[in-house]
Parts: sequence; structure tokens; C-alpha cells
Amino acid sequence: MSPAADPARIVLADDHALVRRGLRLIIDAEPDLRVVGEASDGAEALQLAQADRPELVVLDVSMPRMTGLQAARRIAQLPDPPRILMLTMHDNEQYLFESLRAGASGYVLKSVADRDLVAACRAALRDEVALYPASLAALARSYLADGARPDRPAITAREEEVLKLVAEGHSSREIGELLFISVKTVERHRANLLQKLGMRDRLELTRYAIRAGLIEP
Repeated sequence: MSPAADPARIVLADDHALVRRGLRLIIDAEPDLRVVGEASDGAEALQLAQADRPELVVLDVSMPRMTGLQAARRIAQLPDPPRILMLTMHDNEQYLFESLRAGASGYVLKSVADRDLVAACRAALRDEVALYPASLAALARSYLADGARPDRPAITAREEEVLKLVAEGHSSREIGELLFISVKTVERHRANLLQKLGMRDRLELTRYAIRAGLIEP
């Protein structure tokens, strides 16, 4: 008899400790899956993905400091990156599309995580796409409408970080301290964002950040 394979190593990121505990119980109950690290925001998840080299990272979409979407983009660029699975309470087409663009292999709703999470983890580890049924219809609608949809303006990773913090209400000084950049640099990024996105003020940037899944409405 051949020896059993080691369980797949998983990093779990959610900003609510109770949610992480429940999800960990679901995952660790399976002999082929094991949570090897927990993170409370996207920045911690990125650090664990680099340090622990898991096969799969499960990311909540909406987290403080660095969202799951931002972390997914960074993790997907790592050498030999792990698979990525997004987890959210939002049945939201925009979050779904942004997750797939960020490099995620799947998108699971928290409301059915007890039923769907394990299967989605296994699918992602097999390099398959794991989506809940309603999301397939959303993808079909998106495919049909692609010809009429304008491209999303290209913004840099740093501009996206500034955008998220601006939308959360941080001042330029606070943003500079959080990102270790000068206030002048923050203001330059903000001006670039307004110009690229064709917007006038913080309110419009905040609305855009909500649509892009950077902050919760």
C-alpha cells in the first residue's frame, strides 16, 4: 500500500477571529487539508504566503489595511504562487470579476461555506475553477456584454493602495505613515488617480473604490 499524501497546506485570511475559527474547523476536519497559518488582513496573508509556501491561500475579499483582492494580486505574482480562493459574504458580480482578474481560482460565499468550502479548496488545488452556480450566469452575461463595456482604467498597485486608504477616510499624513511614503507622494498619487479615473474629489474616489471591491459599502 502506498503511503498517504501529506495534507495540502492552506493559509486562511479573514479579519474576524470567530469566522477564521469556524472555517478552520471545517478545513481541518478533512484528512487531505490542513490550515498552517491564519491572517487577519491581506498584508499578513501575503507575508505568510511568502514565508510558509502553502499550496492554497483562502482570502476574505474585504479586509483592513490590504484587502483580499489586493493581496491576491500580489500573491499571484510570487514565484511558484499558491492557488487562491476568495471567500466573501457578498453575492456581488463586481467582486466576482475582480477576484478572477486578480488571479483567484474560485469564489465562495460565506453563507454556504460549510457546504461548499471544502469542495472549492479541492477544486482550486486541482487547478480547476470553483464558482457558485449563480456566478456562472454572471460570467455569461459579462461575456455577452464585453463588446460594449469600456476598459477599466489602469492604475498601479501603489495608486490602488492610496485609493483604498483615501476612500476609508485617512488623511494624506496618515496614508503616508501607513505606506511609508511622504505626504507629497501621497498627494501626487491622489492627483494621478483623479486624472486617470476622470474624477473630481474624494467622494467620487470612494464610490469607485466600493465598485472595485476595495472597501465595503
